[in-house]
Amino acid sequence: MVERPSADGDRHTVRPPTFGGLLRQLRDDRRISREKLATVTGMSASYVTHLEKGERDHPTRSVVEALARSLDGVHALSRAERRHLFDLAGLVDTVIPTVAQLRADITPAMRHGLELHGLNPAGYVDSRCNLLACNAVASAILHGLPEGANLLHWIFGDPVAADVLVDWEEAARLSVATLRARMGRTPPGEWSAALLDELGRYPDFRRMWGDGVVDFADASAVLRLRERANGRPIVVDFQMYEVDTGGYPGWVRFFVGLRRAV
Repeated sequence: MVERPSADGDRHTVRPPTFGGLLRQLRDDRRISREKLATVTGMSASYVTHLEKGERDHPTRSVVEALARSLDGVHALSRAERRHLFDLAGLVDTVIPTVAQLRADITPAMRHGLELHGLNPAGYVDSRCNLLACNAVASAILHGLPEGANLLHWIFGDPVAADVLVDWEEAARLSVATLRARMGRTPPGEWSAALLDELGRYPDFRRMWGDGVVDFADASAVLRLRERANGRPIVVDFQMYEVDTGGYPGWVRFFVGLRRAV
């Protein structure tokens, strides 16, 4: 708890953010009365009052979504405000971002940072294994795979992948096991069923998915990759980390392959 002295010597407590406090702030910013917000959302004014006073600690998802829609209808909530509202309610926002929205979140500064990794392949992917951005080294290793393409489709459907991934079976199994883990950590929705339906046309994917293996250790793995320029394999310590983009928590990951000396 942080405190700061006032001009008269008293000390005022600085409190952590609360769902009710944020709801009142967002409502006041839009000059909406509790009564009007209650009418638009189909709630009672007394219930809105209880929420703002913290007397209803765990609002349901339907309540928070109704409040967000109503506030957004008066003046658009920023992605940060929307996320903060759901976070303080103890809920995960179930809005599923498109690949285009996630790619737009990769700023020029983030892209520039990828090039600073020198000879190490680096980039960003989403939880569905779509390539959002990568540096020139990673692009060359992936034989120019375009941004927005799905790496799992590439691994199981492109013969080039078996040449690039020297230990293809091991790398493919790891990708399937970590996909299963990521599906448990991101908001549920039709995206997971749609992606599995697409990947199900590959016999090797069906075989590996059927094994039911889950692996959360996707932050570190040793991979052998074959360079396009000379055909020689390189060994990299492959590392992956979740990136907090503000608007789309849990959806973006950064990867880098740190070359080992040979």
